[in-house]
Amino acid sequence: MHSNAANSANKKSELIYPELSYVITGICFNVHNAHGRYAREKQYCDSIEERLKEIGLSYRREFRIGDTGNFVDFLIDDKIILEAKAKRIITKEDYFQLQRYLQASRVKLGLLVNFRSMYIKPLRVLRVDNPPPNKLLDH
Repeated sequence: MHSNAANSANKKSELIYPELSYVITGICFNVHNAHGRYAREKQYCDSIEERLKEIGLSYRREFRIGDTGNFVDFLIDDKIILEAKAKRIITKEDYFQLQRYLQASRVKLGLLVNFRSMYIKPLRVLRVDNPPPNKLLDH
């Protein structure tokens, strides 16, 4: 039997980019506290960009992924896509949008943050690797 501490340690070691995620989440909380919940998405993103510059974290902002026509809000340290929203609720479409970005970019982790919420809850979205097609089913 594993103890709770051992289970927690195992789960923590499985997290993708835990330190970077923590830093980004902290930035998002600071930005949310500064602007409240009714600013525009661009205002939140501008403030996120300012804070990324202040701490010297590398990022790319609002760039096109491949030839998909989609634009990512932020790719931080070439490891995590940050997708900022300022809307009443996060929908499945928002999740699927971020999943498409992760697939197209081959980035492993995305954070989906809705700044309109009273209390932000950054959602960690892992890239789903599609299994190869089943050769037995192809005729």
